[in-house]
Amino acid sequence: MSQKYDITMKNIFSDMADDIMSYFLGLQYTKIDELNIEFARVERRDSDMIFKCTTDKGNVAVHIEFQSENDEKMPYRMLRYSLEIMEKHNLLPYQIVVYIGKDNVKMANNLSYDFGEQNTLDYRYRIINVGDIKYSDVLKTDYYDLYSLLPLMDQNRRKEEGEKYLERCVEAIKDIPLDINKKKDIVFKAEILSGIVFKKEVIEKVFSEVMRMFRIEESETYKMIIEKGIKQGIKEGMEKGIEKGEKEKSIKIAKKLLKEGMDIDRIAEITELSKEEIKKLMN
Repeated sequence: MSQKYDITMKNIFSDMADDIMSYFLGLQYTKIDELNIEFARVERRDSDMIFKCTTDKGNVAVHIEFQSENDEKMPYRMLRYSLEIMEKHNLLPYQIVVYIGKDNVKMANNLSYDFGEQNTLDYRYRIINVGDIKYSDVLKTDYYDLYSLLPLMDQNRRKEEGEKYLERCVEAIKDIPLDINKKKDIVFKAEILSGIVFKKEVIEKVFSEVMRMFRIEESETYKMIIEKGIKQGIKEGMEKGIEKGEKEKSIKIAKKLLKEGMDIDRIAEITELSKEEIKKLMN
């Protein structure tokens, strides 16, 4: 993975861990603690994410690596990581590589050999290609932190629609029922990740518009308009309530006058009800 994305990876994905484990993995778990490991024996780098979790199969270390490029040596790296995890934390690792690259996945997800009964290896881990995830499927969920990954999803549709697809992603984020600061955070991450698959000029064009909209929403003028609208709505509601109460009072009076035998025209003058309304009260 390029240095640019290594530097920001933990910050970008820190809020997504729960959604990734629940949606991508379908994992039933209770997260206990985040584990920190520097893989000193391998390449002096921190792991992307490791969590101690309780599952229906006991305690495990859920290890998630993010990869924006194909790496033919990935199986060897993951095996070394798994050994480091087991040695340091005495937990079996549940390992996943989340691939967020532009090209198709070309990495193996296993290492295996057989030199006889006493010398075999069968090691496997999961690879999830974000490009295989359907845009429309994620929009049906409330995993809103995953919306940062929308620009990388739905590879075929993304290639077919180009800039239009990125605009759809941004519109979806704008429509999330969250406060504006959370939406801005998701947009910021989506903009960074868009750089993996979209050209710089397209990203700047699409995201500058959404940020402009956010600035408008945060402006004092916008807040005043909203506040005025709320106050007007309250006023109208009160007026409707008064009108309803007055009409109910008029109906009661009309019923009483009808019992006393007063003429309909006269009752209409007194109560300001229509003749048709009064006639209905006679039934």
